[in-house]
Amino acid sequence: MVTYTYEPLADYAIGVDVGGTKINAGLVNAQGEVLCMVSLATLAGEVRTVDRIQQAIHEVIAEAQSLGPDLFLKGIGVGSAGQIDWASGSIRSASDIIPGYAGTALKDILHEHFQLPVIVDNDVNVLALTEKHLGAGRGVEHFLCLALGTGVGGALVVDGQLVHGAWGGGGELGHISVDFRGIPCVCGGIGCLEQYASGTSIARRMREKLARMGIADDSVDTREVFARWHAGDLAANELMQETLSALGSAIASFIHMFNPALIVIGGGVAEAGDHLFTELRKEVARKTMPAMLDGVRIEPAYRGNWSGMIGAALQLWE
Repeated sequence: MVTYTYEPLADYAIGVDVGGTKINAGLVNAQGEVLCMVSLATLAGEVRTVDRIQQAIHEVIAEAQSLGPDLFLKGIGVGSAGQIDWASGSIRSASDIIPGYAGTALKDILHEHFQLPVIVDNDVNVLALTEKHLGAGRGVEHFLCLALGTGVGGALVVDGQLVHGAWGGGGELGHISVDFRGIPCVCGGIGCLEQYASGTSIARRMREKLARMGIADDSVDTREVFARWHAGDLAANELMQETLSALGSAIASFIHMFNPALIVIGGGVAEAGDHLFTELRKEVARKTMPAMLDGVRIEPAYRGNWSGMIGAALQLWE
């Protein structure tokens, strides 16, 4: 059994990234280096998400045996999907992506279980911390982050500081409407960006498109859509043009609203690679006032899908 000790000056913290599909947890130092990590399926709706989070943390601590017999930890940082009451570290609201998660007093539960300091924030807010300290956001005072994964989340950094809003819900960029007559969203809105640019929606819309073509294939996932798109498949290209149009419209609106110098895009959809970013930059340029667009960079997230986990840990030094 691995033992650990709380030490406020410790070199290591545990970072946990909680998404609707998977939970990444790792041992991270103050420089953002990941010394070991584990990844578990969230199993949302099948088991309590907080139980899976605790399991992931226990497994990371077990993996840390390779660092030596004595493990000194500064604390646990969590970046979670859903809307987070930042002061209490509880899950204020969560969609059906993680059923039964809303109302979880996550900070209190983890603190009691592990007897370590715990900080909980929105998963995209912690991704923004990674960018601020290690990625494209170093030295940038005004930028925003989008995470395109199971859902679509956002974060705003203004004057070098995260914008939490009144209680922690600031930057809910995935639920701006890009089509007021569009697809109903799980949040209760209509035509939200999440319904066009999340990995979940891309896969779902592709399966629906294939079904209308008389090709039933329930196995098509987001990676398959990207593979078909890169290969020149007409159906995949049509779908991705719709996705890029929605995403480009939203980003143009964000540029007009917030006047950022940088937009960082992470999450599984960003793994579509350079083709996605090249086409997205063109789409944003078509829809943004030239004076507002001047100097704005659109960049992939640092370390891809590890960014949230790293940023979650970095909260302990922030």
